[in-house]
Amino acid sequence: MTAGLPRRFAAGRALLLGAVLALAVPGSAYANTVGVTVKTPGATSGPSSSSSEISTRADCSSGLISGGGINQALGTGAVNGNHVNDTSPSSNGSAEYLGSTGGVATDVTHWLGIGGSGGQVNAGFSSTPYAMCFTSNLINHTQVVMNKVSAPTTGSTVGLVTATCPASTRLLGGGARTTPGDTGSFKPIASFPTFNDSAHGYGAKAAADGETNPDSWSAVGWDNNNNAANQTFAYAICSGNGINVSGVNVKVRFSEVSGPTAGSTGLKATVTCGGGDGKLVSGGAAMSGGNVATTNFTGPASGGDHLNGSYPSDSSADPVSDGATTAASWTAFTHTGGASSPNSKTDVWALCADDGV
Repeated sequence: MTAGLPRRFAAGRALLLGAVLALAVPGSAYANTVGVTVKTPGATSGPSSSSSEISTRADCSSGLISGGGINQALGTGAVNGNHVNDTSPSSNGSAEYLGSTGGVATDVTHWLGIGGSGGQVNAGFSSTPYAMCFTSNLINHTQVVMNKVSAPTTGSTVGLVTATCPASTRLLGGGARTTPGDTGSFKPIASFPTFNDSAHGYGAKAAADGETNPDSWSAVGWDNNNNAANQTFAYAICSGNGINVSGVNVKVRFSEVSGPTAGSTGLKATVTCGGGDGKLVSGGAAMSGGNVATTNFTGPASGGDHLNGSYPSDSSADPVSDGATTAASWTAFTHTGGASSPNSKTDVWALCADDGV
């Protein structure tokens, strides 16, 4: 018995020392290691008739949706008809979350991109969806929160709605949808990160460049006609419940540029996750009346203004290819209708999740 005491003491001391070292020098298993792969099936043609829409989807074969996007081709000539009707998560690649508000899904792996037409169509119309397929050794579950509003019902007025993540979770991305999709003039004109607090108008004012950990996502419906049936939907993609995200930070990168202002013209604006920001996990876009990060959202000058894209890209606004793992930028593609739109602005956001901290 006496001879065994030193061995037990030595073993206990070794266990204690190991525990102290584990606390003092956390291993990589405790780091928020993030990976993002962009998946896209390519372009789907259409719509081929006026006041209609076509649905496309991108799927994650591995990982979970942290966000997604859409990019549209307009064909040749000064054609204004193609516009984004939907860029949002989906449970199976076809079904949309349009019913009850609140938490609507967990661990979603599909992204919808729906393109709509106005009064003009072109054989070159198409929509390309993008899924941001997210993996993390810490955030291994996600959830989708949806909110909706029956607005706007009058032309050229803002129909804004905000979806907010549950407490103690992290916003990773979001999306927007408007219905009905066959009126030719109704569409989401903004989809952006924000905060559910008074400083941000409870979602009416967008997150600014450099802000961290927004908790909400807002969508804005826009119509140049009156329609009592209009509904606008916002989707927030959040980390799953019960995950300790206190060591995870999501940084916002934001840019606002002037234009487009002339009728039947488009403009692209791009923002990039910088060094130390972490990995690009999602992004947002808007065409607005400007100053969206300092004042409550206002619409652009024309009811016909619309979005043609919100998608992962390189720094030159070129969309990334299927399977890309190093995307660091997000691009907004805006377009006027047939009328000029004085003082309109193009807004773009990137959400960057820290990696390895």
